[in-house]
Amino acid sequence: MNTTQRRGLIRVALVDDHQLVLDGLSSRLAHKPFGISVVAAESRWTDLMTHREFPVDVVVLDLHLDDNIPIGTKLRALHSAGIPAVIMSRHSDGATVNAAMQAGALGFVPKTDSAEDLVTAIHSAAASTRHLSAHLASTLADFSSPPDAKLGRQEQNALVLYATGRSIREVAEKMGTTEETVKSYIKRARRKYRDIGLDLGTRELLRRHAAREGWLAPE
Repeated sequence: MNTTQRRGLIRVALVDDHQLVLDGLSSRLAHKPFGISVVAAESRWTDLMTHREFPVDVVVLDLHLDDNIPIGTKLRALHSAGIPAVIMSRHSDGATVNAAMQAGALGFVPKTDSAEDLVTAIHSAAASTRHLSAHLASTLADFSSPPDAKLGRQEQNALVLYATGRSIREVAEKMGTTEETVKSYIKRARRKYRDIGLDLGTRELLRRHAAREGWLAPE
């Protein structure tokens, strides 16, 4: 049993690709009344998995790490290890919160919220209890999933592959077709999403949507 366990502290790992966020949270969460010990603060998911302090009691994880690994994959890995997770994000719309909670997070804290909100979410997660602020709970209650865009299988395959950062040429090679065909698939898919009110006209908008939907797969 390590020192933090003997003292009854919750052993927390932070994962965010902004060092200033890691430094600030590590310092803020170290206050004694919080009952938390930050034992790992990493900018990459793979570094958490190989950290000497892993497994921990709770992982606080940035929703949008720039690593093309879907949040669902990360949360399933943590669940398999018996570790609850709290998601942080700069986005707190209903679709984003719903996707994270459906994927298995026990808490969701917007980066605009206070450290005290994060502490509450960490303690709830450590007790295997879901936590959302009153505002987010209301947002989630009002959320309804967008209509199905009814993509064809090849349209979705092309869109998912393109969302991972591959070029049109690479997508064509992966699908065993031509670049013009891939462009056609992506154009039609985006048009179908636009018809139901969802703009995926840029790579960033597409990547965010793919992450929320759990489409992205590790290379």
